[in-house]
Amino acid sequence: MAYIISDDCVSCGACAAECPVGAISEGDGKYVIDADACVECGACAGTCPVGAPNAE
Repeated sequence: MAYIISDDCVSCGACAAECPVGAISEGDGKYVIDADACVECGACAGTCPVGAPNAE
């Protein structure tokens, strides 16, 4: 299952910089993950300072 970013997101962009497939982009008030592009590697979860990305 693809990762999703919770409302805990502080829009720092750390997750987007670490995504190897570019599946993360800035959304309305928080970053979002394109579920079709996500390869479920967990790089975003490992770099997020507030733990916003989670496996769906």
